[in-house]
Amino acid sequence: MKNPVRLSLAGLALAASFGAAAGTFDPREAFAPFTYPQPVTAYRSGSGMPGPLFWQNRADYDLAATLDPVRNTLVGKATVHYTNNSPDALDVLWLQLDENRFTQEARGNFTAGAMPTSHTDGYRIATVTVEQGGRAVKANYVVSDTRMQVRLPQPLPARGGKITLTIEYSYDLPGDFGGRTGFAPSKNGNIYEMAQWYPRMCVYDDLRGWDTAPYLNSEFYLEYGDFNYAVTVPADMIVAGSGELVNPEDVLTATQRDRLARAHDSDATVMIRTPAEVTDPGSRPAKGGTLTWKFRMRNTRDVAFGASTSYVWDAARINLPEGRKALAMSVYPVESVGDTAWGRSTEYLKAAVEHFSARWYPYPYPVAVNEAGSAASGMEYPGIVFDPMKASPKDLHMVTAHEIGHTWFPMIVGTDERRNAWMDEGFNTFIDVYEADAFHGGEFAPKRDGEYAPKGGNPVDEILPLLADRDAPNLLIGADMVKEKYRHPATYFKAALGLVLLREQIVGPERFDPAFRKYIATWAFRHPTPSDFFRLMESETGEDLGWFWRGWYANNWELDLAVTKVAGTKVTLANLDRLVMPATLRVTFADRSTRDIRIPVETWQQHTTFEVILPGTKAIVRAVIDPDHALPDRDRINNTWPR
Repeated sequence: MKNPVRLSLAGLALAASFGAAAGTFDPREAFAPFTYPQPVTAYRSGSGMPGPLFWQNRADYDLAATLDPVRNTLVGKATVHYTNNSPDALDVLWLQLDENRFTQEARGNFTAGAMPTSHTDGYRIATVTVEQGGRAVKANYVVSDTRMQVRLPQPLPARGGKITLTIEYSYDLPGDFGGRTGFAPSKNGNIYEMAQWYPRMCVYDDLRGWDTAPYLNSEFYLEYGDFNYAVTVPADMIVAGSGELVNPEDVLTATQRDRLARAHDSDATVMIRTPAEVTDPGSRPAKGGTLTWKFRMRNTRDVAFGASTSYVWDAARINLPEGRKALAMSVYPVESVGDTAWGRSTEYLKAAVEHFSARWYPYPYPVAVNEAGSAASGMEYPGIVFDPMKASPKDLHMVTAHEIGHTWFPMIVGTDERRNAWMDEGFNTFIDVYEADAFHGGEFAPKRDGEYAPKGGNPVDEILPLLADRDAPNLLIGADMVKEKYRHPATYFKAALGLVLLREQIVGPERFDPAFRKYIATWAFRHPTPSDFFRLMESETGEDLGWFWRGWYANNWELDLAVTKVAGTKVTLANLDRLVMPATLRVTFADRSTRDIRIPVETWQQHTTFEVILPGTKAIVRAVIDPDHALPDRDRINNTWPR
């Protein structure tokens, strides 16, 4: 996520008033067999599990880069060890060159809300070589926008063929116009937030072969592998990066190494570099020259790093399931010091990782880093997140939990964000809801009452303008086709609310939670499709949910349940719009006693109206459908009888 827009959905243009009929309910339409976006194959089964012939390619990286903070350039060398596990011989390789997004000719300039006015010249490729069968040769290649095609001297064999590709390159860093990478000033020096800093392999999968969607502004789709990387910077800079620092004795003082050892065993935050030490030359192990920071990360799809002379640094232990431990760390400038700013960052980070790990799937990496800056604030990468250096406690908690929550979607569950952003942002926003409730007894909760709705608002009401907007996209549309106006309301909010409704109203937590955990564990470090998610949730919860996938995900349908008549012990219900949902009917009798009747979704398979007959002879004086206000019903006036 890059700085989600905090907008009220009420600001969206409405194509219909809530009280007027927006559509006509037709059971044959709502309950028709659902056509899944992706078919069942030998690679992906009808249960939503990987099929018997499932395969996935692999990319392992050795990376080296030198950051020059005077010229604001990066010079790098990327060596990719690529394994072709597919059933196809490959005569070309495709890579992503995302720094080319900042060139004047980039396609993304013509899709953004406004034409950018700041540019770089993108990647400068020095050499490209391939080593195959023990022989290294200069490669032929073509660069097209943000992609590079490398033409191989001989095809890479199927089912285990290996090749080594080496690219030497350089580029000028974008400033704070980089969005997801760049640099910006702080009191004690620039803060560099370095992402998309090396050529990255495109995914070759069973869905479309090479997935070469250009980088317009949506996020990423990457292969998994092991990374070893080295970053050379001036000796007075601190580097915080994805994964484990493997040469602390070269780049840290003895005092800092001792403090880090204490932090590994401490639930309380330990200062590694204090604010007073930021300007103390003794807080660095060398005076002048450069130092090379070396990191290692296993089974990841990417790495990123931050670098600055200005970092204050603190850390604490993360407690994981089965007795495992990891380390939470925060780096931030002195102007962000204090408990009303970044002084609680590591506390927030630690709590979020522990919550997500215990509830859904254990955090797989040795370190989690929260980095404060402004060029790329509000953006996530494996093992490190970039967050705003100026934020209130509530906002910092929210963005920290959200960005590190992306570890689960899409870092662990390897969603194609460029095509299915709702499976990335929406799923992550969904798990944020419960993290906010859990943190310090809900200190900053409810999540759904801060980012999406006015204070005190109900999220099922806040979605109504989006559902009523005839120009709003459906969730299955490509990420790059979603206008900025709708990106947050649909991709984040509607996708997350869909899972809340599925969990709390349709199948219940006792069936949803084990199914969702199985989805994460099944597709951990793999690439699921929307259909894999739909099928697995149906199979594991024991429900045919095609009506929900159609109404909420494939379409932007509205819901309008109504109580149309009460006579004696009979209540007549109607479904007046195209979306269907199970609901609770609450009746009040003349003696003031009440009774709740669950109206299942199957009620509407053959009916547009239905008469509920209650046992006994007590007359009904009041009837309400959805009395707890749990459903996104567009017209709540007709939910109650008498009006």
